[in-house]
Amino acid sequence: MKTLATLALLAVAAAMPGASRAQPAASPAPTELKVIAFAGGWNLPIWVAQRQGFFEQQGLAVQLSYTPNSGFLVNGLMSGRFDLALAAIDNLVAYQEGQGDGPPLQDPDLVAVMGVDNGFLSIVAQPGITTMAELRQRKLAVDSLNTGFAFVLRELLQKNGIAESEVSFVRGGATELRFQGLLAGLHDATLLRTPFDILAAERGFHVLATADTLGPYLGTSGMVRRSWARSHEPTLIGFLRAYLGAMRWLRDPVNRGVAESLLVANIRDMTPALATRSAEILLAERGGLLRDLQLDPAALRTVLALRFKYGQPQRALGDVDRYVDMSFRAKALAAHGM
Repeated sequence: MKTLATLALLAVAAAMPGASRAQPAASPAPTELKVIAFAGGWNLPIWVAQRQGFFEQQGLAVQLSYTPNSGFLVNGLMSGRFDLALAAIDNLVAYQEGQGDGPPLQDPDLVAVMGVDNGFLSIVAQPGITTMAELRQRKLAVDSLNTGFAFVLRELLQKNGIAESEVSFVRGGATELRFQGLLAGLHDATLLRTPFDILAAERGFHVLATADTLGPYLGTSGMVRRSWARSHEPTLIGFLRAYLGAMRWLRDPVNRGVAESLLVANIRDMTPALATRSAEILLAERGGLLRDLQLDPAALRTVLALRFKYGQPQRALGDVDRYVDMSFRAKALAAHGM
C-alpha cells in the first residue's frame, strides 16, 4: 500500500505545471509609444509599420493620434502626453525660439531626430480663382500665421507681387481641416499638402503655385524632447528601425497596391484612382518621402531663413545643429546595414 501511495504522489507531482520541465518564459509586454501627427498621406510609413508588424518586431506598441493644430501638438509633446511628434520642423524652431503661439514654453528642449518629407506644398484656390493675382482681397487659411507652413504661403505671395495687406489670413487648423474648409467655402485659398491638393483638383479647385520655387525645403520631421530621448534611447531607435523597415517595404513595387489601399483606408474622400496618383508623388525617388530619414542642412536653412524673415518677435536663429540630433538615426541606419 505504501508503494502504491508513493507512486500516486509521484504521478500527481509529475502532472503539476513546471514539475518535470521548465515552462517557456512569457514574452515581455511591448513598450507603448504615443505618437502624434497631422493627418495625411505622409503617415504612410507608420500605417505600413503597424500593418506589417515592424513596430511589434521592435517590441513597440505605437498609438498614433492626429492633432487639430500645431499648438496642440507641441504642447502635448512638452507635457508628456505624447512621446514623439511628426510635424513641420518649422514648428520645432518656432516654439524652441519663443515664436510659437501663446506664452513661450518653459525650458523647451525639442529636437528633430528624423526627416519625413520636403513638404508637398501647394497653394490651392476655389474653382473661380485661376491665378495668383486673383488672390487679392481674398481670405486665405493657415494653421497659424506664426508657425507651420504659413511662412511658405507668405513668401509665395510676396514672390508673386501680392502684399500681405492685400489678403486676409484666417485660422483654418491642420491641413485636413483646411481642405474641408476649402470645400465648404469657408475660405478662398489655402496651402495644402499631397494628397489633399490632388483631392481638391479632382473637384475643380485650382493649384496656383507650389513651394518648389523656394529651393530645397524641409517639411515634416520627427521630433522629441532631448530629455525623453536620453532616457528612452532603445525605444526611439526601435521606432526609427521600424520606420526604416517600412520605407524599405514601400520601395518594393510589389507592395504598391497595398500602399495605395492604405491611403484609401486612412484618408477621407480618397479613391483607388486618386490613391495611385498620390502614391506616385509620395513614393517618388526624388521629391517623395525621405527614404533614409535624412535631415538636409540646406533644406533646413531655407526654413530658418523664412523664420528669420517672418517670425515674431524677430530674432537671430541658431545654426542647424541647434535643432537636430542625427545620432539616433545613425544607430538605426547601422542596424539596417545602410
